[in-house]
Amino acid sequence: MLDRVTGMQIFVRVVALGSLSAAARSLGISQTMATKHVGAIEERLGVKLLHRTTRRLTLTEAGRRYLESAERILAEVEEAEAAASAERLEVQGVLRVNAPLSFGFREVAPLMAEFTRLHPAVTIDLGLNDRFVDLIEEGWDVAVRIGRLQDSTMVARRIAPCRLALCGSPTYLAERGTPRTVAELVDHNCLGYTLSRALGPNEWAFGADGKAKVAIKGNLRVNNGDALVAAAVAGQGLIYEPTFVVSDELRAGRLVALMLDQPMLELPGVFAVYPSNRHPPAKVRAFVDFLAQRFGPNPPWDKGLKLQEGQRWQESIMI
Repeated sequence: MLDRVTGMQIFVRVVALGSLSAAARSLGISQTMATKHVGAIEERLGVKLLHRTTRRLTLTEAGRRYLESAERILAEVEEAEAAASAERLEVQGVLRVNAPLSFGFREVAPLMAEFTRLHPAVTIDLGLNDRFVDLIEEGWDVAVRIGRLQDSTMVARRIAPCRLALCGSPTYLAERGTPRTVAELVDHNCLGYTLSRALGPNEWAFGADGKAKVAIKGNLRVNNGDALVAAAVAGQGLIYEPTFVVSDELRAGRLVALMLDQPMLELPGVFAVYPSNRHPPAKVRAFVDFLAQRFGPNPPWDKGLKLQEGQRWQESIMI
């Protein structure tokens, strides 16, 4: 079956130019093909659209009604295509962003005012939670993810490093002592993060490759980093958390960063993840570039902190 939209385009051009041959030439097709398209429309509708004579073409009553509808439909098609193209080329529309709760609240949300000032045609729909979201199924444009990524068909761009710090409050350290080695952690109340293997409630990993592991125990297990920080500040125990969670408390002296005989683990990084597409929407490209510029190899949350040397920074893009 011949394409209906093409048939409409040919019919409208025939009426505008007054002949099949002129319409065919203007569209770069043969007169035979133009005739087939118009004939297919008439056959499908069961009416004559044109009166044909050797000298000219004139519209029938049905042809006039069809012309009005065809012109309206073609205008709507052009408008739809223009809107879709603008979505790819112009930074506009609703941008749905998903981020982990603590990182999103501390680092992403405060940047939204600046991003929307730079791109006033964008509206942000920011979702914060710590569960793994399916971008395609749930309709997210981009997600911020921390740590090791799962295999997927998504594009992932590393936008910041993710360093860890082992911390305790001055009160806790005064009462329980300051551990100097990984092995000494077995004698401390270690508060575990239930959503991570490396920082979990039963085992912590140290060393550049994460192979120095130690069994830990503690009287609190939490699925949120900010809750762990609150407990540590109150003197309940030690926490092993990303620096973006503890940086404010370290600068204020409410927590103290500890150094052991093994370096702190550095997670693979903070990533912006979005669906694979040869031409991602401009709003997605602009947002990912914006985050990479604001974070980068020396993110704001690490400024002023004394940190061990971690992995060499490398901004990576993976599919």
